[in-house]
Amino acid sequence: MKTAVMCASFAALPLALAAAFPTVSLAQDSPKTSLLSNVDLKEIRVTATRFSEANAALAFGVSVITAAEIRSTGVTTVNEAISKLLGVPARVDFFGSGNSTLDLRGFGITANSNQVVVVDGLRLNESDLSSPSLSGIAIDSIEKIEVLRGSGAVLYGEGATGGVIVITTRSGKGMQRASSAQLSTSVGSYGLREASASAALARGGFSLDVTGNQRRSDNHRANFKSKIDGLALTTQWQNDWLRLGLKHGRDDLQSGLPGSLTAAQYAANPQQSLNLLDKGQVKSERTGVFAEANLADWQLALEAGKRSKKYTNISPFYTYEYDVNASTLGLRARHQANGATFANTLVFGADNTRWERTIAGAFGSVSKARTSAVYAKNDVTVLATGTRLSFGLRQETLRKELDAPMTILDNRQQAWELGVVQPLALASSVFGRAGRSFRLANSDEFSFTVPGAMIRPQTSVDKELGLRWSAAATQAELRFYRSDITDEIGFDPAILNANSFSGAGANVNFDPTQRQGLEVEVKHSVSPAIDLRANTALRRATFKSGVYAGKDVPLTPRQTLALRSDWRFADRQQISAGIQWVSAQRPDFANSCTMPAYTIVDARYAYKFANAEVAIGATNLTNSKYYTQAFSCIGGVTNGIYPDAGRAISATLRVYF
Repeated sequence: MKTAVMCASFAALPLALAAAFPTVSLAQDSPKTSLLSNVDLKEIRVTATRFSEANAALAFGVSVITAAEIRSTGVTTVNEAISKLLGVPARVDFFGSGNSTLDLRGFGITANSNQVVVVDGLRLNESDLSSPSLSGIAIDSIEKIEVLRGSGAVLYGEGATGGVIVITTRSGKGMQRASSAQLSTSVGSYGLREASASAALARGGFSLDVTGNQRRSDNHRANFKSKIDGLALTTQWQNDWLRLGLKHGRDDLQSGLPGSLTAAQYAANPQQSLNLLDKGQVKSERTGVFAEANLADWQLALEAGKRSKKYTNISPFYTYEYDVNASTLGLRARHQANGATFANTLVFGADNTRWERTIAGAFGSVSKARTSAVYAKNDVTVLATGTRLSFGLRQETLRKELDAPMTILDNRQQAWELGVVQPLALASSVFGRAGRSFRLANSDEFSFTVPGAMIRPQTSVDKELGLRWSAAATQAELRFYRSDITDEIGFDPAILNANSFSGAGANVNFDPTQRQGLEVEVKHSVSPAIDLRANTALRRATFKSGVYAGKDVPLTPRQTLALRSDWRFADRQQISAGIQWVSAQRPDFANSCTMPAYTIVDARYAYKFANAEVAIGATNLTNSKYYTQAFSCIGGVTNGIYPDAGRAISATLRVYF
């Protein structure tokens, strides 16, 4: 199907669906009223916009996962929750941490560089190709996960073309609470032994939150044994207009590194490893302060933090280690002005980051990255019609350095965004936006290019059109998006390169690429006892011209589907089940190999008694043999395979105080 025809069809689809939905009147007399105010549903508020705001008023999609949903699924990591509840494709991590690499909108192997991760207001992305480490965050400490679909460049800056993942812990939410505690322990397949404990001590306006977690597992392959220890502490004080706090956290991950398998090795025994002596360790530590104030029509906030990471990889032939030190500072403000005919919401702020990586050894180097940015986003609501118009702009100055050989990237980039939300004569609204996003090469990319080459900034023109609908028991959202990317940055293994030991492979600017797709998200309560959730997506990630014209970008499946149901079939008892399907994908640029589609089924039974809950869960219930990570194609056969786990059973006991 031609692109123009696809766009026209998708553009007409929201209006066609709107005509099919039952009529519910709208309330349009207050800017604080939901666009779907007569619907008998609890209003969903999100903080992905840097301040709390009604999800229904946004000109883009934000998917929300609550603490209750996390508990009902029995997931053990943030990334697992996003993948299984929202259907986001995930690739197995190289460390045996239960973590994974997420891909929000089809960026494949560079997904980590094209999406932003924020935890309690602080950005965690690195300025190299490594991914933010989230496996040390205790899943029981999380209050909410928000996934901003598509560009978040105005509010979050470089590398947000694919989206933004915003994680809020219970201590980060800043709510008045009573003292409480929770203990959890799990045992299961592959030698799993997991424990976590958390406590909140509150008196007057003061509170102290402490969370500790520990995980041990042999995992599903030889030399994949891992252990994780994490600790987080937050102390804060708040009254009816001011909140001040200090937080500290650290985690230590140690794991065997089994490496990849050839197709023949995978077929013979997917649990084997040829690298029985390779080990890795990641130690992370982070400290931050925060402040929030409400002054009449103003909300003010500050976040400042420092973090460090030490990475070590040991094999019989070499030791590779580096240290990262980073700091962030964010200042932001929100002003609400309500008039007789218009309501105006203005958000503006400034971000500053510093990042430095020191690689040890005779061939070591020092990489640095500095960014400073200012941004503003203004939303105007026409009270008579409920129409909401938004405009945002960001200017960011970036400087990246590498000392051996000396390389400097010094650049200034702008992001902008225009959006609109229009309530319809039904329990629905249409929304749309267009904007520009960007990123520069990171330290791993601009340090390995063809001789004399400089990597240009990557820019993207991003468009989105969507429809929301709500009723007493249903919420639904449909989104069509397209990003046209110029000078996309990535690694091309086929390009000739005198700097490479093999003579080929370098980081380059690709010929023009495009991401486009259709996403559908539905939540429905069949009855007070049964809840359903469905997420599906049709996606295309293609090269528009050049030597790979018409080919799929590697590691980008075209279709995904996630279905989940929670059934409280008796007093104190619940069964939860989910199905996740991911279509076939290509591991290579020439698209001459195929990674098979896969289907995963999970199930969990939970029983509550007194102040405790016991649960038994199964992941990959059908024991499907599959893999989500592969890196090469030889003679039409996929190689460089990292297998995923087979069936796993676990039992969990959770006690509340």
